[in-house]
Order: sequence, then structure tokens, then C-alpha cells
Amino acid sequence: MTKKVAIFISGSGSNMVALVKSMQTLQFALPTLVLSNKRDAIGLNKAKDLKIPTVCIEAEKLAGCDLNFEAAIQKELENFNIDIICLAGFMRVLSSKFVDFWQGKILNIHPSLLPKYIGLNTHERVLENHEEVTGCTVHEVTRKLDCGRILGQATVPIFPDDNVEAIKSRVLEKEHMLYPKTLEQFCLGRSDLIIM
Repeated sequence: MTKKVAIFISGSGSNMVALVKSMQTLQFALPTLVLSNKRDAIGLNKAKDLKIPTVCIEAEKLAGCDLNFEAAIQKELENFNIDIICLAGFMRVLSSKFVDFWQGKILNIHPSLLPKYIGLNTHERVLENHEEVTGCTVHEVTRKLDCGRILGQATVPIFPDDNVEAIKSRVLEKEHMLYPKTLEQFCLGRSDLIIM
């Protein structure tokens, strides 16, 4: 049976577009819902252009756990019979309760080669530490931030004259290739680590 996928976004939705187009082309899963926690997320319009239903649920609390927010999300996921969640630039940490409920069915893409550079400002830290390579990682989401089982990684070189924007752009390009490929493997029940 074809898995139904919800994609969570907070911004431009470029990874969401890559995921949706891949699912529509290769038909390994069904892009069923795009959910945002920000009304002004540009990605919502991109999803509508791709004919994917959208929902916006904004949290009442700016930070920390908001159980009402998560209950509203859960209701939408149930309404759409979602099987898998892909976090794609979703800038909100989900509670342990929510993550536990979706254990083994929720993926995230992170802009570093985990386990290095967990959290925010990854590209700045990569530059500060004079790394020669960086990249992105697709992993399962667990209670511990950016620490779930790694499903796929892609590397990019860092050049001497690079700045944060140059690295961000190069990593994002790889994210758009890695995330769809990793999701495909995940939906097909394959456990091979994707390396790009």
C-alpha cells in the first residue's frame, strides 16, 4: 500500500518541492499534506501550485512545548491518514510525546554531517572550525535533537574563499538530491545507508 507523506515546513519549502516532485515522478509514496507553523511561509504557495493540500497551524507559545499546537497537528495528520512525516526546514522542536507517537515514521534533514554540528548555525561553526568538508544528513527523529538513526548523508567540499552563503547554497543543492532518494529507500523498506 502506498505510504501517505506529510511534509512540515516553516519557510521557502525548497526541500518540500524536491520531495513532492520525486514522489510524483517515481510514485514510491503519495505527497498528501504540507503543514506549516507559519502563515507567511512561501512554501505554502509552492505546495498549492503542486496541487498538494496545505494546512497552517501556528503555535500559541513562541518557544517550548505547546500541547494544543501538537494536538491540532495530530488531528490533521489523522484526517489525512498520514503514514510518514518529513520535516523539511520545520523550525520548531516537537515534544517527546509527539515524537514517541511517530517513532520510526518521522524523518528530518539537517545541514551538517551528523553527529557533527547538532542544532543551529551549522555553516558558521563549520567555517569557524576550518573544516574541509561539510554536507547534510537525513535521520530519523527521536527525543534527542538531531541524534536519530542516520539514513543518508551527502558531502560537499569547502573552498578557501567560501562564506556562509556559499556553503549554504552548495549544501542545499545536495539536500534536494539526498532527501528524496533517502525517503524513497525508507518508503520501500530498505535499510541501506545512502551516501552521496
